[in-house]
Amino acid sequence: MRVGIADHLGWAVAVTATADHRVVDRRRITLVEPEMTPAPIHYESHRLDAPATAALVGEVRASVARAASAALGQIAAALAMPITSISLRAWPPDFPDDVAVQRRSPYEARADAIMYRQILSELAHARGYHVHLYDAKKVEAQAVTILAERAEEVLNGPRVVLGPPWRKDHRIALAAAIVGGLDRQRLLYASGPSA
Repeated sequence: MRVGIADHLGWAVAVTATADHRVVDRRRITLVEPEMTPAPIHYESHRLDAPATAALVGEVRASVARAASAALGQIAAALAMPITSISLRAWPPDFPDDVAVQRRSPYEARADAIMYRQILSELAHARGYHVHLYDAKKVEAQAVTILAERAEEVLNGPRVVLGPPWRKDHRIALAAAIVGGLDRQRLLYASGPSA
């Protein structure tokens, strides 16, 4: 099974599909516990000094790790087969880790979203999932190329079959799962039969 995630601050849409791109699960998942701020850098750093912001980020990261782990566990428990890959929105590989730097522009606007993706990636790796990073602006077109004449049916058909909601986030998450699954197949093929 392949999971695609379209994240927001504190929550995400997760779509799980089979190798033949049939959606078997779609849900909104909570990525941070309710008592925590979903955006410690963006919402709180203007009123806190650097050490207090760093302490708050540490608390929020721990909360995100617990909430996101629980969400991934619930998805895995609902499936008949194991998850093999998870697709997450990409982030710059050189994005700074230092909270003092993240508090400044241009990092401040993206630091919280990247925190969620990094924690989801760490949790997925710990569970043995292949992690695929995708460009949200390009992934739907990449999936259309893979799917060819099936694109409309696969990407928009779940709205008819499953009913609403089926929005842009759902299509992007499904497209990411499709592209991530293909990337995983290519890696397995390239590494040979022992992989």
